[in-house]
Formats: sequence, structure tokens, C-alpha cells
Amino acid sequence: MKNYFALVTFSHTIFALPFALVGYFLAVHQPQISFRWETLVFVLLCMVFARNAAMAFNRYLDRDIDEKNPRTATREIPAGVISERSALFFIIINCLAFVVVTYFINPLCFYLSPVALLIILGYSATKRFTFLCHFVLGLGLSLAPLGAYLAAGGSFDILPLLYSGVVLLWVAGFDIIYAIQDESFDRSLELNSVPVKLGAKNSLRLSSILHVICAVLAVVASWTATQIYPEFGWLNYAATGFFIAMLFYQHTLVTPTDLSKVNRAFFTTNGIASLVFGVLVITDLYL
Repeated sequence: MKNYFALVTFSHTIFALPFALVGYFLAVHQPQISFRWETLVFVLLCMVFARNAAMAFNRYLDRDIDEKNPRTATREIPAGVISERSALFFIIINCLAFVVVTYFINPLCFYLSPVALLIILGYSATKRFTFLCHFVLGLGLSLAPLGAYLAAGGSFDILPLLYSGVVLLWVAGFDIIYAIQDESFDRSLELNSVPVKLGAKNSLRLSSILHVICAVLAVVASWTATQIYPEFGWLNYAATGFFIAMLFYQHTLVTPTDLSKVNRAFFTTNGIASLVFGVLVITDLYL
């Protein structure tokens, strides 16, 4: 079990999970939608199964690439800790579990489940033909707040769509930063990424631009939330302010010539940003 948790980097579920919970609680706070524990559990299970499938498929599809990269050669599949067959079985089980759980949520989520799987699994192949792969990853994680909102009984409303946009830009921006460390390796194998296309310096600039737009969108989302839910108070804006501060903080940790703190910028900073944001928004909504 420990090896499979490592295969999917289970701790990184914290990136999108708080936004999924925000989407769920925004939906059930509406008078026509009731809170149901079983639906909340189903949402959490969908998050786990979908991410397990996506990450394991990424590791499975990239196994030959990872074996050649000194940074990733020790990952579970190239290192022989988990066999290719076992990894593929794990992917199939998680995909099936995701679809089955959506069946028990509502028909809309069930009908959309293949689309969600296509997006989150399809990301793994994109770096073979487009440098926009980071945006596909962002799109996959951006399904979290909208999907949870729909699972609770909501519809395609403006607020969950705004939060999905925030997640898309946020994830694409920090994934570009993370990809800089593999720029030379990716170029040698003719793989595609923003760093390969633009170089490290311009990639950091693009990441900064994406996060500026993300910050603006986060402010718009917070303001929209206060218009729809008068219950929101200052914690909602504090959550957005903290999230934006962490966005810009990660850009102080990485330069084109110094990537020594890239893991701190990528994992720690973004994990804290998402967790604190989710806790403050949900707390404000119910206080």
C-alpha cells in the first residue's frame, strides 16, 4: 500500500481537494439543496479515485521516459518496485471505481464521468505533441470545484466556474515552474513543455502572468460569492488574500539560475495555499 501511495504521490491530493470541498459546501448552502453525508463521502471518493487513476496512468505512460531521467529513475515503475502490469490493473480499478461512485451521486455526474476521465488521463500524453500540456493538467484539476458542485445538486453556475478558472491558471502556472528543472532533458527527447518552448526565463515570466490573472480571477470569485451568499464576511477575503500572497511568494523562491527551492515552491507553498483557502472559505460560509 505504501508503494502505491508513493506511485500516485497521494499527499498531493491536497492541491485540488480543498477547492472540491468549497464547491460542495457552496452548493449545499443553497436553500433548495440539502447536505448529505453520503454525497460528501462520494465526492471525496471520486477525488481519490480520479487522482489515483490520473497519476498512476502518468507514471505508467512515462515509464520509459522516467527510466532515462536521473530525477525520476527511482520512481516505482522504472525502479521495479511496482510492475507495469500491476500499475495498469491499479489504473483500471480506480477508473471503474470512479465511474461506479458517480452512478450513485446523480445521473449528470455519471454521464460526465467518461469526459472527466478523458481529460485527466489524456494529460499524460500531451507533452508528446504540445507545449500546452500544463494547461491540460490545470483543466483536469479545475474539474474539482465544478464537479463537487454538480455532485451536490448544483448546476453550471458562475461561481463554481470562476473557481475552476482559478484552479486552471494556478495549476498551469506552478506546473510551468516545476517543469523548468527538466528543460534540458525534455529537449533532448523532443518532448514538449513551456520551458522547452520559451526557455527558463520566459517560462517564469509566463507563469507570473498566469498567476496575476489567477489572482484577479480569485478576487472576482470572492466578490461574486459575497453577492450570492450574504453570509460571507471578512474571512472570505482573507482566504483570497492569503492565497494570492502564496501565489506570489513561490515566485520569490525560484530563478532561472537557481532551482534549488523548486520543491518548496511547488509542493509546500501550493499545498498550504489551497488548504488554508479552503478552510477559511468554508468556515466563513458557515459562521
